[in-house]
Amino acid sequence: MKKKTSRVVGAIIKDGDKYLCMQRPRSRYLYISEHWEFPGGKVEKGESDHEALIREIKEEMDWDIYVGKKVGTVICDYPDFSVEITAYLCKPGDGEFKLFEHLDYKWLTREELEHLNWTEADRMLLPSI
Repeated sequence: MKKKTSRVVGAIIKDGDKYLCMQRPRSRYLYISEHWEFPGGKVEKGESDHEALIREIKEEMDWDIYVGKKVGTVICDYPDFSVEITAYLCKPGDGEFKLFEHLDYKWLTREELEHLNWTEADRMLLPSI
């Protein structure tokens, strides 16, 4: 049986020399539950990547971001589904974000990113940063 593949966008939000990392909520999928990721989400039918990214960050964090250049695309096969993530380098907007869906967040330097317990798909993006 073919696994469902979701097309997803991720925001690699950089402020100075730090990147924003978000901790996923608990989930039935233990291999991503409480792991770290770059914020973002699924691209809906008829949406551009930029539109999806702005919408997802607004929904999940009540925050506006500026979407910049494409960093890369990876495809990751998990046991129950597959994701194709396209990540974009982004700048934070004004004000503070809220944690509507995530458990925690960290602002880390590029070197510090390696030490987090990332989802496999997001870990695959690290070399592109």
